[in-house]
Amino acid sequence: MSEELNPTANQSAEGQKPATPAAAQPKVAARAAVARPATAPSKPAVNELKPTIVEPAKLHAEMKRLHDEEGMDFLLNLVGEDWMEDGLGVVYQLENTENKKQACIKCVTTDRENPMIPSVSDLWDIANIYEREVYDYYGIIFTNHPDMRRIFMREDWVGYPFRKDNDPEKDNPFDPQHMTNEPLADVTYEYQMQQDGTISKVEHQIFGDDDYVVNIGPQHPSTHGVLHFRVALEGETIRKVDPVLGYIHRGVEKISEKMTYPQTLALTDRLDYLGAMQNRHALCMCIEQAMGVEVSDRVQVIRTIMDELQRIDSHILFFGCLCQDLGATTAFLYAFRDREKILDIFEETCGGRLILNYNTIGGVMYDIHPNFQKRVKEFIVWMRQHIKEYHDIFTGNVIFQNRSKGVGVLTKEQVISFGCTGGTGRASGWHNDLRKLRPYAAYDRVDFKEIVRTEGDSFARYMIRLDEIMESLNIIEQLIDNIPEGNYQEKMKPIIKLPVGTFYSEVEGSRGRMGVFIESKGDKSPYRLHYRSTGLPLVAVMDTACSGNMLADLITIGGTVDYVVPDIDR
Repeated sequence: MSEELNPTANQSAEGQKPATPAAAQPKVAARAAVARPATAPSKPAVNELKPTIVEPAKLHAEMKRLHDEEGMDFLLNLVGEDWMEDGLGVVYQLENTENKKQACIKCVTTDRENPMIPSVSDLWDIANIYEREVYDYYGIIFTNHPDMRRIFMREDWVGYPFRKDNDPEKDNPFDPQHMTNEPLADVTYEYQMQQDGTISKVEHQIFGDDDYVVNIGPQHPSTHGVLHFRVALEGETIRKVDPVLGYIHRGVEKISEKMTYPQTLALTDRLDYLGAMQNRHALCMCIEQAMGVEVSDRVQVIRTIMDELQRIDSHILFFGCLCQDLGATTAFLYAFRDREKILDIFEETCGGRLILNYNTIGGVMYDIHPNFQKRVKEFIVWMRQHIKEYHDIFTGNVIFQNRSKGVGVLTKEQVISFGCTGGTGRASGWHNDLRKLRPYAAYDRVDFKEIVRTEGDSFARYMIRLDEIMESLNIIEQLIDNIPEGNYQEKMKPIIKLPVGTFYSEVEGSRGRMGVFIESKGDKSPYRLHYRSTGLPLVAVMDTACSGNMLADLITIGGTVDYVVPDIDR
C-alpha cells in the first residue's frame, strides 16, 4: 500500500505562509556571529515521513506493484538502519516522475546474525549500488542481488561499521607500518532465494582471465578526485566499467550520530565544496521543518541568492575542468578568472571561499556584507559578457563537438532508473528540477526556465550547465534589489532537539537533488543521518554511459556527467 509523502520543502505560494518579519532593522545589519539555538515548534513538521511497513517476504512483490502499477519509476532514496532489538532494515523512498506522487516503504528483519532482504535492483538500476552501500555498512544481504561486494570499506574490513553494536577500531586496529595494499575482488557472490525458501550462493566473475583491463585512477587528473575505474576493453572499445570507491571515505554519516545538530552542520560543506551552500541549506531546512521553525523572508531570499551563486561557481568549474581534461588550457584560465569573482563575494560575507559555514539552524551566520548587492550586480553584468568567450573558444570548436556529440548517450528511462537528477537527467529530457517541482526558499517568487534537452549525449550535458548559468543570473537579478527587511537569524534555544520521527528534505544542488534523511529519537543528536548523494547515481551510470564508446571518450563522458568524489565517498 503506497502512501504519499508530505512535501519535502517549503510549500509553494498557495501553501506557504512566510514568517512575519521581525522589527525593522537596517538592510545591512552589523555582521556579528550569532549563536542562539531552538524554539518550540511553531507548527507541525511538514517533512515527516510515514513509511508503510512491509515484511521481507512480501517486499519484492509490493515494490514491483508500486513500480509497474503505480508508476514509481524513480527510486529517490534507499537508507539502511539499525533499530537494535527491533532489527536491521531499509527505508525506501519512491517517486512517480509523471504525477510526482511519492511513497515510502520500510522493511525490517530481526535476524541480526544472517539478515536478508530481497533485492529491488531488477526494478531500479540505482538499487544495485545503493544496496551494496547498505550491505557494506550494515551487513544486510540482498537476495538475488548480482554483486554483493563492499563498496566503500576495504574488502578485508572486519565488521559492519554502521551497526550500533559495532566497534570498528577494535576489529580493525590501525597499524600504518603493516598496512597492505587493498585487495580488489575479482569475484562476487549472489545469494539466490529458491522457491522452497533456501538460499544458494552463486559465484560471479567480475573480470575473466581473457579480459583486458585498464585502470583509470585512483590517481588520475581526469577522475576529479581519488576515484578508480577498472575498465574492460575490446580493442579500444569499452565493454565494462567497474567503479572502485571509498578512497577518501570519512564516515560523515556515522560521525554525525555522536554530534549535536548544530555540530553536524560543519560537515556538510565538506561533502562537496561546489555545493557547500546547498548541502548546508538542505540540512538546516530539514531540521527547521522538523521543528516547525519558520525563518524570515530575508533569510529565504539570501539563501536563494547564495544557492544560485554556488550553482554558477560549480558550473564554471565544470566548464574549466572539462576544458582542461580535453586540452583547452586557455578556456580553463577563463573559467578560473570568472570563478574568482564569486569566491571573493563569498569571502566578503561568509569569511570563507570554499568551506563557507554560512547557513545555520534558524537563519544565516551573518547578514550580507554592505558591498554584497553592489558586487553581485557587477558580477551579473560581467558574467553575461564573458560567457560569450566560453562559446567562442570551446563550444563551437569542431574537435570538441566531434568528441561530445553522440558520445555517452543516456536515455530518459536510463537516467530515471539510475536516479541521475540535475543537469545529467535534464540533458536526457527528464524534467526534474526541484526548484520548479516543489519550490522552496524564494524560488516561488522568481521567473526562470528549467533547462531541458533531449539528446542525452555529452554535448547536451555540457550545454545544460552553460545555459543554467544564465538562468541562475536571471534568478539572482530578480532578487538582489528585493531583499526584504527582517532577522537574519531567529532566536533559538540553547539545545536543539527534534521531535521523535523520520524527516526528509531536499534542495536542488549543483548536480541534482541533495536530500537529508533524519531519524530522531527526541535526543540532541540524530539517531540516523543520511545524505542522498547527488554524485553516487552519476558514478553508477558510468558503465551504461561508457559501454560501446572508445576509451578516450571516458574522460569526456565522466567530465560531462559531473560527479564530485567527496560527495560520493562522504
